[in-house]
Amino acid sequence: MKVYIDGHDCHYEVESLVRMFFPGKRLQVLQGAPENPEEDAVYTRMACEGRRALLSVAVRLDGHSKTAEEAVDAARANLDAECERVFAVMLYRILAPLTGIHPGWGVLTGIRPVKFVHRYHAQGMEDSEIRRILSGQYLVTPQKIDLMLETARQEAKVLARSQPNSYSLYLSIPFCPTRCHYCSFVSHSIEKTHKLLPEYVELLIREIEDAAERIHSVGGLRLETIYFGGGTPTTLSAEQLRRVMDAVNRCFGSPCQGEYTVEAGRPDTITEEKLRVLRACGATRISINPQTMNDRVLEEIGRRHTVRQTVEAYELARRVGHDNINMDLIAGLPTDTPESFASSLDQVIGLGPENITLHTLSVKRAAALAEDAEQVHRAQSRAVHAMLDYASGRFAAEGYLPYYLYRQKNTVDNMENVGYCRRGHEGLYNVYIMDETHSIVALGAGGVTKLREPGGGLIQRVFNYKYPYEYISRFDEVLRRKKQIPAFYASHPFREGIQQNL
Repeated sequence: MKVYIDGHDCHYEVESLVRMFFPGKRLQVLQGAPENPEEDAVYTRMACEGRRALLSVAVRLDGHSKTAEEAVDAARANLDAECERVFAVMLYRILAPLTGIHPGWGVLTGIRPVKFVHRYHAQGMEDSEIRRILSGQYLVTPQKIDLMLETARQEAKVLARSQPNSYSLYLSIPFCPTRCHYCSFVSHSIEKTHKLLPEYVELLIREIEDAAERIHSVGGLRLETIYFGGGTPTTLSAEQLRRVMDAVNRCFGSPCQGEYTVEAGRPDTITEEKLRVLRACGATRISINPQTMNDRVLEEIGRRHTVRQTVEAYELARRVGHDNINMDLIAGLPTDTPESFASSLDQVIGLGPENITLHTLSVKRAAALAEDAEQVHRAQSRAVHAMLDYASGRFAAEGYLPYYLYRQKNTVDNMENVGYCRRGHEGLYNVYIMDETHSIVALGAGGVTKLREPGGGLIQRVFNYKYPYEYISRFDEVLRRKKQIPAFYASHPFREGIQQNL
């Protein structure tokens, strides 16, 4: 499908909106007007007429043509944002009946839809007014608005804990036993990269030491949460885990006063020794992620563990003393059905984890599934709807509350990822990273540090190299870039009156 941009800069919003209606298909974005009026295409144009910006959309698809136009006051505030919204609404109203696809999120295409609710609440709006705006101006369905409002209520409790001098620490372990077929994350199977692990661990410890020194040089920063992600951090041996976690405790303070999460992740990497190391070194929350409780589906997606191993790992973690466990499930996995998914969810709820994170399958370009992306979307779209409807009812009945929410590109049926929790067991780091509440200092390959201005909204990013071999070979540059941390806070000091303690 060709998408034409003529006379405006709203190409990102237009492309994102059009992509929702052509899942898995390649879009070609071009400047100007179509040369062939008979080709299937989306044409968007903006022309200035006096004090008006005239926006128009023309779509031709399978022999059907539809057009729309709307004028926007060129002198209004936030003109660019309003033009993006108007283009999106016109495209939605044309493409929905032409394609038969009706995204529940309306014209919202961003990663963090709940930010709309927080922004409107900050302006003093009541929920009823927010509903009218989201429904009328952004075409969001009542069900998604309910989810946004409830998630915002739970998030607000977590956000209130963060202070302008708060920060969180993220450590990347970008290795997995095998690579799942749906995954495009920058992680590497141990089968191919096990030789890198010893040196990677040594350098990660050095980066921990260096980053801690730079953070302490600022003075007054308060560590809220620690998060070990990946990859699968438990691909490390028990001794490697102990060494890395000991370095964190030694350099950043032991134990962490807030939440300390480790993604144990794949059940086939979990041992009693590793679980005892995690607990002894201060982890207060772990993840054990089955993705599905159907052995046939597990085999289809390239995971080498079984449902039995998931249950055994969970029960072992409880015996060791872990009392805050998250479990991940994915809706829309290839060959999964609504009935099988319902069984998976029922089994996980039956185990009784404090958190359940429900993802919707996202077919990314770098994943093995991308070769059949259009077929995956077509096959699973209706099934995903049924899966999420079932999950919503079950979570409500069992007392699980939505506490964070985000969206991704190329998600089946344009759906969302939601973290659910028992009351009082919100995953703090998840909320902070999604809301961009405070600075996140990221260590290890693929880590992206986000430095947030204390009490303000400015964010500066500091990138580590993506791949472990790059991280290892260019480690001196990794350390050099971390000098940006104290430099940032020197330029953006804390405001008077902020509580300062390390």
